Amino acid sequence: MSKTRSDAIETGKERLARLLAELAKEFPRFRILKKRTSALQKAIHVALALITLGGQRVYLTRYHTVLFGTLWVPDAWDAMTDDDKYILLRHERIHLRQRARMGDVVMSFVYLVPFFPLFLAYGRARIEWEAYIETLRATAEVYGPESAEALRSHIKERFVGPEYGWMWPFPKAIDRWFDEAMADIRAEHDSAI
Repeated sequence: MSKTRSDAIETGKERLARLLAELAKEFPRFRILKKRTSALQKAIHVALALITLGGQRVYLTRYHTVLFGTLWVPDAWDAMTDDDKYILLRHERIHLRQRARMGDVVMSFVYLVPFFPLFLAYGRARIEWEAYIETLRATAEVYGPESAEALRSHIKERFVGPEYGWMWPFPKAIDRWFDEAMADIRAEHDSAI
């Protein structure tokens, strides 16, 4: 019996299960834990709110964080769809690979120090650019390139705004990076059709 087109399309639940299995194989110690269960995550939340003068007040409720091989998830995790969890995990897998490549100490240093911890955090911007390209790629895969393009203002605000400590406050540079990433993603998407 031949498969129909609908049989060949992977559901969000299947896609998420496949990715979780890949993550478990690639990173055997990987786990997902709730931020609210961690005193360290709560302390980071308070510190970020203070350092950013209240600009980052949603660390516990909206931000997902990979730290030492664990994905710490916010309150919003349970309300996410399987497809949105899949896209998020594709982003976080990049951070896990960066950690494997650099090690915890070097990655922490690069993320927090060069050039400055706030307002011009080149190291953090470079780390996040790589991961956000994967967010765009996964979004285009699941929802189409137009949905990935629709993330422009959201991602741009992450780079130029307070939630990441104004890590790269150059909107035109973010737009150029985004345009280049989307051109590559559209080409990949068009060649896959």
